[in-house]
Amino acid sequence: MAHSSNPLSSGADPGAIAQGAVPSPAHDPGLVIGGRRFRSRLMTGTGKYPSLAAMQASLVASGCEIVTVAVRRVQSQAAGHEGLLEAIDWQKIWMLPNTAGCATAEEAVRVARLGRELAKLAGQEDNTFVKLEVIPDSRHLLPDPIGTLKAAEILVKEGFTVLPYINADPILAKHLEDAGCATVMPLGSPIGSGQGIRNAANIALIIENSRVPVVVDAGIGVPSEAAQAMEMGADALLINSAIALAGDPAAMAHAMGQACEAGRTAFLAGRLPRRAQASASSPKQGLVGQ
Repeated sequence: MAHSSNPLSSGADPGAIAQGAVPSPAHDPGLVIGGRRFRSRLMTGTGKYPSLAAMQASLVASGCEIVTVAVRRVQSQAAGHEGLLEAIDWQKIWMLPNTAGCATAEEAVRVARLGRELAKLAGQEDNTFVKLEVIPDSRHLLPDPIGTLKAAEILVKEGFTVLPYINADPILAKHLEDAGCATVMPLGSPIGSGQGIRNAANIALIIENSRVPVVVDAGIGVPSEAAQAMEMGADALLINSAIALAGDPAAMAHAMGQACEAGRTAFLAGRLPRRAQASASSPKQGLVGQ
């Protein structure tokens, strides 16, 4: 079943709203991925922060419950990733291992398997999540659709909960859904570019036709863009660079968390229809002199 055009059927409590309650995330049943329920719809990352302390403060400020970790960088103790596993409370945060740095489907499958072991080291024995990235072009960092689908099919068969990072391609999104992926993660614009939502029409098509959660990933630079994606009906966001590279990462993380909630609440509330002409907000009856 595709995403409903009725915001109330997407999670708000009609009874509570009818009684005058304000629609809010409290009426939202939450984000469900691979059978796990999460209250927060904002996922964040662990890379590019000026320090581990800044990352820790940002995770708390964002209110996120899912954090993506680059398996290769943790394994190699790359700069900024030393002590990463110990710096996060994995009792409160669900690890999303990612296959960043993989240029082929075969590489991505191998790194995903390592990621599953990494999650076990963090105490999450039942964690099968993987953010699938197959990116052969180191300049533009755009995902390979063919390699992504190939790797996804293998990983799903191996029991992984696959969250594939893709271009905003509605046809590819449907193929990945049919292959058994737990979400689809279309990019708003290139990784780290801060260009915002540059492909809204395609993302809207993916949202409209998807039966799995749609997570907008990459390109969001400011909270207004985060809210825009959620207002469109996205189920969640993954934001890293805009937080980590901000002048005050923790403050930006807090702002992004608020924007995510505001956008979701606005989607549940249902926006007014667009009109070709103005429509007066005051009644015409009872005017002075009538």
